[in-house]
Amino acid sequence: MRKLSSFVLAAAALLAAGTAPAQGRFPEKPVTFVVPFAAGSATDQIARALGNAVTAETGQPVVIDNKAGASGFIASQQVAKAPADGYTVLITTNTTHAANEHLFKRLPYDPVKDFAPVTALGKGGQIMVVRPEFPAKTVAEFVALAKAAPGKHSFGSGSSSSRMAGELLQQMADIKLLHVPYKSNPLAITDLLGGQIDMMITDASTGLPQVKAGKLRALGVSGSKRSPLAPDVPTIDEAGVKGYEMGYWFAAYAPAGTPQPVVGRLNELLVKAAGSASARTAFYEPSGTEVFTSTPDELARFQTAESGKWGRIVKAAGIEAE
Repeated sequence: MRKLSSFVLAAAALLAAGTAPAQGRFPEKPVTFVVPFAAGSATDQIARALGNAVTAETGQPVVIDNKAGASGFIASQQVAKAPADGYTVLITTNTTHAANEHLFKRLPYDPVKDFAPVTALGKGGQIMVVRPEFPAKTVAEFVALAKAAPGKHSFGSGSSSSRMAGELLQQMADIKLLHVPYKSNPLAITDLLGGQIDMMITDASTGLPQVKAGKLRALGVSGSKRSPLAPDVPTIDEAGVKGYEMGYWFAAYAPAGTPQPVVGRLNELLVKAAGSASARTAFYEPSGTEVFTSTPDELARFQTAESGKWGRIVKAAGIEAE
């Protein structure tokens, strides 16, 4: 009996030794980052920067799958229904995981129950832009024009962050604008450049290149302080709408039920990727986005707090859920 017990223990030890490295090899095949917005959007850019860093670390390709449209519904559903093995990851924003539940009566996914939080990835402010020929050269002048002709001037948005920034501006400046929705911010920028809409408050990585190229004029930034990428552009608060502040954040989620060791490995890889020199150079520094990472539990708590905040903004703006 003693010899048999020794044999069983030895076999168990060999089995454990054989299976432990297998967990450490994750990922053993390509990983897919699903993005709820179009190619060229800020979320697409951060996904590609992080994907390159993860590939450099693991040797496994990272495939970027853009599923734009329906306010992130399509991408969120795809990841929620994917196998819970860690090979499908949603790289998303507060649009899908804090704002949508307050903007829509029914969601085809549950932003809490259908996902395993992995890590926060970054946060930043937005930039208010108009065409160079638009008569308003400052936020104050834009507000004056809007007050003189309620409902005449329009703003576009291709994400909930962008939309809510415009809605909050209307509320705090006591103006009325026409909202024009788009599938993504780059598509809205195209129409802004073409004169189909008058204004956008968009992520810096989408709007700032157009400003630097002279194709758009920046009126203000939405954060509490000026952007290091555009130090001459005042905050919207400075420019006359006192107390105005609106930001955005990025985060990664796996399907609910993904094993904790796999979530932990994804967290390790993505936190390291966000802090890498290549990701800073490719995305964080050019876009003015702050590196903001977390544990899975910290992301869950942060998401809960953000959902409450966005709910209060939606209610104060008088937006009826669609």
